[in-house]
Amino acid sequence: MKVLKFGGTSVGSAENIRKVKAIVKSQTDDVIVVVSALGGITDKILAAARNASDGAGDFHQDLAEIKRRHEEVIQPLFNGSAAIKYIVTEFLDELEQILTGITLVGELTAKTLDRIAGIGERISSHIVAQFIGAERFDSSGFIRTDSNFGKAAVDFNLTNKNIQDIFSGFKGVAVVPGFISKNKKGEFTTLGRGGSDYTAAIIAAALDVDILEIWTDVNGFMTADPRIISKAYTIPELTYSEAMELSHFGAKVIYPPTILPVYQKRIPILIKNTFEPEHQGTRISQSPVNGADRIIKGISSISGIALVTLQGIGMVGVTGISMRLFTALARENVNVILISQASSENSISIAIEEKAVDIAGTAIQNDFEKEIANGQINKIAIETDLSIVAIVGENMKHTTG
Repeated sequence: MKVLKFGGTSVGSAENIRKVKAIVKSQTDDVIVVVSALGGITDKILAAARNASDGAGDFHQDLAEIKRRHEEVIQPLFNGSAAIKYIVTEFLDELEQILTGITLVGELTAKTLDRIAGIGERISSHIVAQFIGAERFDSSGFIRTDSNFGKAAVDFNLTNKNIQDIFSGFKGVAVVPGFISKNKKGEFTTLGRGGSDYTAAIIAAALDVDILEIWTDVNGFMTADPRIISKAYTIPELTYSEAMELSHFGAKVIYPPTILPVYQKRIPILIKNTFEPEHQGTRISQSPVNGADRIIKGISSISGIALVTLQGIGMVGVTGISMRLFTALARENVNVILISQASSENSISIAIEEKAVDIAGTAIQNDFEKEIANGQINKIAIETDLSIVAIVGENMKHTTG
């Protein structure tokens, strides 16, 4: 069995969905297909929700655009079929009712946002399932999470059992919406942006499939950003660790949490291009063969970075400074991308997204207010408009120089 995941661009038009059908029909194994929302739809839903919660905002224009996009897709695929139109209309009516409620109360909670954020996937999975003649299964019916709305943590024991119960002995082609899940109360949750990749990996690991294929709009991981380095080329094979590093440092080919579930089962991942299916893509596994002797596999970068430095002679030998720093940041949900600490322990520098710098600075200032006031720690130093450049390759650790 295989799991194939198709992203928003891959299902973003009638023509592209026809390509998806051709790819699925060419498979000789039983297949579970995981789909994202039509490209741009989730962003449009979130924009509509924000406009609905803003007293001066108006979500109707966003909603009209969402309806138009889906009509443009289903009309050429189904020739005006009333059945699929009815399904799509039901979901869009649900979205409109919730947006109207948000407008009336003037508040948008994370719980409400999760309830509507996955409507695009719920719709697209019906469209794809009907068009390719597959059975649809609702992932929110078997992926169980906690109640951390926006980026819920999966209960793998319960989720794996549910998936195995549903798909044990399954033959043929199944279609599943990505991104969405439910908590134990039956409330909608989501797995974070990029969560459709994660959905596919969760299913792949639970069923111990032969391979997880991520179908996207690029040929795979590149040696560098082709917009910057014109001679960049597709990397044929990577280790799980190399793929994780490249993803962490800006290569937006695969959602980083996707790798862990399949890594634990040693299930290979194949990145393929929906629009160039004959290209070999990038294969991710425990022991690559092609290019295994290369020291450096790729260069990746992230822009929009701020460097925050906590420094002072009073930090040397003091237990718990690092813990306090990272606890303060965790309370504000600030993600730390990179850490550097002086060997003398008199400074710690962290790299974070520039958009989080004000929140992070305030949190650190408040937590170390006493030490800063008495001179043990200097005033927090912040540098902005920076980038991180990462050179990735597992063989570097075995190579002198």
